[in-house]
Amino acid sequence: QVQLVESGGGLVQAGGSLRLSCAASGSIFSSNVMGWYRQAPGKQRELVATITTGGSTNYADSVKGRFTISRENAKNTVLLEMNSLKPEDTAVYYCNIRALARGARPYWGQGTQVTVSS
Repeated sequence: QVQLVESGGGLVQAGGSLRLSCAASGSIFSSNVMGWYRQAPGKQRELVATITTGGSTNYADSVKGRFTISRENAKNTVLLEMNSLKPEDTAVYYCNIRALARGARPYWGQGTQVTVSS
């Protein structure tokens, strides 16, 4: 089993910044991908950004140039630096981890609320 604990959400004005952190514990796979997803009210959960153990990153077009994902493999943590926040970034943000293997089961954190006021 894998447990994920997120922190760092909150309320910020448009144009502001927040940093999300997620710590993974338990049976962590040596090769894995960690990421952040978000779900706004009435919408489906969507990818924000992912990063592999080797450091390869992937971003949603809507956050490119504003958000930066990074990780500390030794601590099994992943960070999401969010700058130039917009009201449309308001959502519950979920941390995710899965092994780098076809069909691997993903594990999810409990989510942290990010609210951007206009």
